[in-house]
Amino acid sequence: MALTDPLAERMRPRSLTQYTGQQHLVGEGAVLRKAIENGHIPSMIFWGPPGVGKTTLAFIISETLDRPFFSLSAINSGVKDVRETIEKAAQYKKGGIVPVLFIDEIHRFSKSQQDSLLGAVERGLVILIGATTENPSFEVISALLSRCQVYVLQHLSEEELVSLLKNAIQNDELLQQKNIELKETEALIRLSGGDGRKLLNIFELLVNATESPNLVVTNDYVLSHVQQNMAIYDKAGEQHYDIISAFIKSIRGSDPNAAVYWLARMIEGGEDPKFIARRLLILASEDIGNANPNALLLANNCFQAVNVIGWPESRIILSQAVTYMASSAKSNAAYEAINRAQALVKQSGDLPVPLHLRNAPTKLMKNLDYGKNYKYAHAFENNFAEQEFFPEKLSGTTLYEPQQNAAEQKTRAHLKTLWKNKYNY
Repeated sequence: MALTDPLAERMRPRSLTQYTGQQHLVGEGAVLRKAIENGHIPSMIFWGPPGVGKTTLAFIISETLDRPFFSLSAINSGVKDVRETIEKAAQYKKGGIVPVLFIDEIHRFSKSQQDSLLGAVERGLVILIGATTENPSFEVISALLSRCQVYVLQHLSEEELVSLLKNAIQNDELLQQKNIELKETEALIRLSGGDGRKLLNIFELLVNATESPNLVVTNDYVLSHVQQNMAIYDKAGEQHYDIISAFIKSIRGSDPNAAVYWLARMIEGGEDPKFIARRLLILASEDIGNANPNALLLANNCFQAVNVIGWPESRIILSQAVTYMASSAKSNAAYEAINRAQALVKQSGDLPVPLHLRNAPTKLMKNLDYGKNYKYAHAFENNFAEQEFFPEKLSGTTLYEPQQNAAEQKTRAHLKTLWKNKYNY
């Protein structure tokens, strides 16, 4: 490794023992680690945010298994490149060796490019490892996806990110020449966004910003230097995630002007329109929800239209959806409700379903009172009959709390009329 390489490249792990993060996959006894140690791994897709070790893990797998390693990037590789690589892999297969073929950003491969991979995977010419920041169920053809195991990689924790910094200070040949003290790390961690590569890029920028052999890293020092040099560490593409964050927060904050500006930034930057449309679908429920249920319908229609129309006309459809959603009333009540419900399930465990709510397809079940005393709501006035729908232990628990907007205030009043004082309406 040359000293002129970026710090993130100089510190790239070469083995599982050096690898940071993803303990649910590669920790002692974890599923992927067992497969690697046994020497029998399937083709797989690594799905996760940038800078969490997808490429590194693929390389470590090939090194651990002592397999040839081919790497292609979907950004600059075509069908011809894939076929040439597969032909090389076939030569190894004749000698009983199956190489690892790593495809970075596999979600950017077209259907024809992915089809060209399919045959090689089916014939066992390569162990395919694809890396993607996008949901593979949307972006990888079903035939290829069905032949791959999908592993989800997570953002690095604060402890793991600090560990990366300390490891670099202790072991990097250039950093060893300086006396570096990590007095404060909050700003570094926040700016990295859980991205290990971005963290090391920022840190290298800070180290290079001073000629002094002594460096005390504080939050103020980090913010003052990073703001002046934002483009330097952002050139590898991480800005993509900062802009989508600004875009989402502008819509959530009801600013259609800023939202359409960030939309234009993404369009001019060559962003995949489907990526934008999917984020709008999520936002429609997470941030608007029942304050304006039409937002989800519009977002879904926008997603369908973008898939049909394509560029450049899709920009108009996206602009309509974005300005509508930014201007809409907002509520995260549905988002908060499912969060509370999942937390409650984890806390309370598998409580029994009340007998009157159980399905009773057999005589035995009916004899056991399954479904007995259930009140069919439509048989009662106003299509409502008061009865218990929770497990007894959770009776009266309020999970959905309508917020202060016109639509949900009507919902709150309606629920109050139905349930009186049972729930906190």
